[in-house]
Amino acid sequence: MPPKGKAGKVWGIIGAVAGMVVIGTVVSATGIRGGGGSSGGSDDGPRYRVTVPQTLAGGEYKLAKDISQQAGSAVPSDGANEHNIKAVGGQYSSGTKSLVMLGLYGVIDDPETTIEHSINGMTRDGKTEVAVADKKFTPTGGGDSLTCGVDVRTEMGQKVTLPFCIWADSSASANVAETDASDLAKDPQSVDLQEFADKAAKIRSEVRKPVR
Repeated sequence: MPPKGKAGKVWGIIGAVAGMVVIGTVVSATGIRGGGGSSGGSDDGPRYRVTVPQTLAGGEYKLAKDISQQAGSAVPSDGANEHNIKAVGGQYSSGTKSLVMLGLYGVIDDPETTIEHSINGMTRDGKTEVAVADKKFTPTGGGDSLTCGVDVRTEMGQKVTLPFCIWADSSASANVAETDASDLAKDPQSVDLQEFADKAAKIRSEVRKPVR
């Protein structure tokens, strides 16, 4: 982490980033469904739940703060596209890097709508703008795609480069976003989104657990 004089500011920025991800999730859970129609909820009920492990990405990141209570109090249990929803999340650290994981699980009518609303929600506060437009990535080695992009947020006078990946299925969704205190204003175009998508896919396999 940076020198002590800057540590407080950095942690404040990380907390603000976590709040931004929560806002995106709130918008996801309350947004009006687009014209895509329903493609989700299984008749047999939700297949997955989202957990908050002590470590992520094969032990690379360690849990610094569980934000499930914050997320759960902010995210409604029922909306236009999601139903009987629970929200969980955590802030993780690895050296100078900090990662926020925010998940929803319940019944999701249209996973693509959830992804769209989450992405749009992260830029609603006027402090965050799109730097690299989101697109779908297939993890190296195969697997379900993730939608990833790069936002730039201005917080406490500091520009923060924020790569993110979001995935959703008929019963679970999560948003993973990362900052690096050693290079907060990293050139967004230099972010390797395929590499980040591979990491997010690994995290998906660690946080998404069968209900039964």
